[in-house]
Amino acid sequence: MKLVDFLGFFAAILTTVAYIPQALKTIRTRHTRDLSLAMYSVLNVGLVAWLVYGIFLVQWPIIFANIVTLLFTLPILYFKIKYK
Repeated sequence: MKLVDFLGFFAAILTTVAYIPQALKTIRTRHTRDLSLAMYSVLNVGLVAWLVYGIFLVQWPIIFANIVTLLFTLPILYFKIKYK
């Protein structure tokens, strides 16, 4: 693996893991009052756009990071809408 690919995966892991605590807390408590609906909406649209971009470029760090991050941010958005 090239150093640049390693750096990409390392960055992807760090930025993805950052959403785990919020996702777990939101799923566990169902409390979303302090979370911004606009922020999570824009974030998820951006993640999908990055995913499509990564697919077109066949860049696995981009694809991996955005799939996994969506797995954490979509439930937060879902609960924000459901328990508004």
